[in-house]
Amino acid sequence: MTTVSTAAAPDYNDDVVRLFTVAAVFWAVVGMSMGVFIAFQLAFPALNLDLPWTTFGRLRPVHTSAVIFAFGGNMLLGTSFHVVQRTCRTRLFGGFAGEFVFWGYQLFIVLAAIGYVTGTTQSREYAEPEWLTDLWLTLVWVVYIVVFVGTLVKRREPHIYVSNWYYLAFMLTIAVLHIVNNLAVPVSPFGAKSYSLFAGVQDAMTQWWYGHNAVGFFLTAGFLGMMYYFLPKQAERPIYSYRLSIISFWSLIFIYIWAGPHHLHYTALPDWTQTLGMTFSVMLWMPSWASAINGIMTLSGRWDRLRTDPILRFMVVATAFYGMSTFEGPLMAVKTVNALSHYTDWTISHVHSGALGWNAFISFGAIYYLFPRLFGKRDLYSWRLVEWHFWLSTIGIVLYITSMWTSGIMQGLMWRAYDELGFLQYSFVETVAAMHPYYLIRALGGSVFLSGTILMVYNLWRTARQVGAAADDAAPIAAVAVPAH
Repeated sequence: MTTVSTAAAPDYNDDVVRLFTVAAVFWAVVGMSMGVFIAFQLAFPALNLDLPWTTFGRLRPVHTSAVIFAFGGNMLLGTSFHVVQRTCRTRLFGGFAGEFVFWGYQLFIVLAAIGYVTGTTQSREYAEPEWLTDLWLTLVWVVYIVVFVGTLVKRREPHIYVSNWYYLAFMLTIAVLHIVNNLAVPVSPFGAKSYSLFAGVQDAMTQWWYGHNAVGFFLTAGFLGMMYYFLPKQAERPIYSYRLSIISFWSLIFIYIWAGPHHLHYTALPDWTQTLGMTFSVMLWMPSWASAINGIMTLSGRWDRLRTDPILRFMVVATAFYGMSTFEGPLMAVKTVNALSHYTDWTISHVHSGALGWNAFISFGAIYYLFPRLFGKRDLYSWRLVEWHFWLSTIGIVLYITSMWTSGIMQGLMWRAYDELGFLQYSFVETVAAMHPYYLIRALGGSVFLSGTILMVYNLWRTARQVGAAADDAAPIAAVAVPAH
């Protein structure tokens, strides 16, 4: 007689994943709206309004932290909780601890934003919040790691899927980066002001060790964990090469941590340190392209899906942008190229090709995948709106990165142009005036990208309100965990 298993499916904690996903969508609109506003401030300085809390210098860190740590951070925390439960076949560890991580992280975001607007920050790279806020984030992050690792420990699946490797590297390295970069001596127990333990060139090196590895582990490793789960799930194909994903993982985490000095070429940093950072940056091509190729090749035999599945299109284009950005980044780390590109809008173009094309697109794909399942709906409200979102976002990215790339090359060439007497050919004011039309195009591109995000919000709101049966999320883990070869 055949025995049929009647074991109930794991009782996953989807409530906390739902909270993180909704928060990510909210902060995406806030962060991108702030980005569009400060883009117009650069084109029209009168928009600074002559008020200290509305100046570009105060609002720019609000924008960067909202899109990176609020939108991106909520996506990483939410998807990591979703993925670790599914790939481990067990409920999230810690009971209410997951909800504590959510609410604690939102409190950190709000406190940081208040600090940026009022000017009470440590004035470090990425405008780190004042030290009391940093201590609160440290506590929240430790609980986050405990919840994630605790879920891995009590897993019912013997295999640890590769996404969890990337998520774990992201959360552990960010913890180390956050603590070391924010080592400070407060002036008073409850005052906002503090002094860094580092000074001079050591302080600069510490800041860019943090800054570049925040990109490497927050915006790269964490989002690769997202890609390695959601792209195969949406494509309904196993990852192209599981072996390649592991080789890429170990190469990435070893090399990335040494690449920070390339931000400090031609400074007081010792020349050997600059060269070391440049060398490891160039070496990053290997692990970065390994993951990009692995993701794209997962669609082998399913390329026709791109014509009809805009969610999969978001994910594949994100992977392509990851490949392009990780080609351009090492190129810009080479000293001779850096001499032209550094301090120009070329850097802005590069950052946003990665942030919008890679991080935002893979996040949009994951949000569209998750939302019907988290709200118990059969499908999204409108696939046509997803199509519109994809094309608006793509047009916005193209306008943004091409305008800033052109502006950056122009800046670099104008700054190094000399006349026949050996004097600078252009004053700084002339270079600023020449950039004005490109700043207008950049603001337009950001506005178009934001309009696509607002369409997504409407689509998700209608999805949550519609009446329909729950989407099936019970596909076997082998659909993503079994390597193709």
